[in-house]
Amino acid sequence: MRIIPISQEECIEMLQRVSIGRLACSLNDQPYVVPVAFSFEPGHLHFFSTFGQKIEWMRQNPKLCLQADEIGNRSNWTSVVVTGTYLELREPQYTYEREHAQKQLAQHSRYWQNPLAERREQTSDLAMELVFFRLDITSMSGLRAMPEAE
Repeated sequence: MRIIPISQEECIEMLQRVSIGRLACSLNDQPYVVPVAFSFEPGHLHFFSTFGQKIEWMRQNPKLCLQADEIGNRSNWTSVVVTGTYLELREPQYTYEREHAQKQLAQHSRYWQNPLAERREQTSDLAMELVFFRLDITSMSGLRAMPEAE
């Protein structure tokens, strides 16, 4: 197997194809990584969440990292790592950006239904806080593993 870096264009193409990744945040030197659905557009990744630990932590430390991949098998995969900063799309200041994020996310799935239904089952709180946010991209890099030619 060979592992090679991929170009920025290839990173972008992969982020446009996939919509699930792992979001990492950190607070008081403790990392926290969770699976998330996202939508990519140049310069940003959009997300939706219910309020919980990751939102609390990102509000206190806005430095984020997202890792997304496509895996064929152990020797055939592509992985992209994106770093950037958290921006919560609160109303009324970010009404346009929030609506835009909702539209972007809706293209991939009915993104709000599963996390919202699960949280409501756990808390029985129909008025729970819904959070739209984005990761403003600072850097992006990727690797690809390829099987060796026989």
